[in-house]
Amino acid sequence: MPLAVFRRLIPALLAAPMMLLSSFALHAQASYTSMPLDQGFGPLDQSQPEMPVQQIITEFTAKEAVFRQALNNYTWQRSVRVETIDDDGKPDGQYYQVVDIAFDDEGRRTERVLDAPANSLTRVMMSPADFSDIEERLPFVLTTEDAPQYDVTYVGKQKIDEIDTWVFDVRPKIIEKKKRYFQGRIWVDQKEHQIVVTNGKTVPDDVRPGHEDLSMPFVTYRQLVDGKYWFPVYTHGDGVLHFAAGHGYLSQDVHMRETLKYTNYHEFHTSIRVIYQGQDITGNPQKTPPAGQTPSSQTQPPTPQTPAKPQ
Repeated sequence: MPLAVFRRLIPALLAAPMMLLSSFALHAQASYTSMPLDQGFGPLDQSQPEMPVQQIITEFTAKEAVFRQALNNYTWQRSVRVETIDDDGKPDGQYYQVVDIAFDDEGRRTERVLDAPANSLTRVMMSPADFSDIEERLPFVLTTEDAPQYDVTYVGKQKIDEIDTWVFDVRPKIIEKKKRYFQGRIWVDQKEHQIVVTNGKTVPDDVRPGHEDLSMPFVTYRQLVDGKYWFPVYTHGDGVLHFAAGHGYLSQDVHMRETLKYTNYHEFHTSIRVIYQGQDITGNPQKTPPAGQTPSSQTQPPTPQTPAKPQ
């Protein structure tokens, strides 16, 4: 599918848990101002699909398991820009970083910072949860292994530009202490049985006075890479965090923007192979494991001819 298909889609929600900087405790309520999805999303058809819903879930979560293994064999570049916006609609603080995600000579995953100007955020700070979400939850993957943790509910069918999708609401069944989960909506390509859009937030929020760490909604778009995998390429949003008033302090609103871009995907031809029943299915997402079964991965030492960085 051409990369131009998603270019008209302008995301409308913010992606980033934020911790408010203050000398007093704000009792944060997990509320926010959001905007509707872009016009690239067609009307929602709530009719039932032509195949059983559970079969769809089983097949796309198996494809997601293959996708996760495949991503471990790719290098790419990621840029992150987080801004606070003043009353005139102009940025008054920014966190920006560009990293090259590659492999070292031993085939181990590395991150090399390419650009990182001084952090000028003053009204919020990036928390450890922010960086964890950037790496693990904004490019949300729902595999066969992860699916039992969630209630996955069929919502309907919807066209996104030229793509026919099934729509599902996803929420954690139980929230365990010190664990974070995705909650929101996903769009699954009816042809490829892979997630193409994710719209939601990370839960739970920490609303303890003096420890507030709120997660804002995000929307992530994927595109077809190498004609095989739908990899994340764009996460973006624009919204307002609302902090409720408490004893001795006033309520505060913080307008935020964030954009993540994932570019320069290159397959790293070395160590990771996706194995199912003794057969190497690496690079062939059509060979999806049957229901309830997930692929395994095997690691082999890189050969001397293997480049440590993308060409």
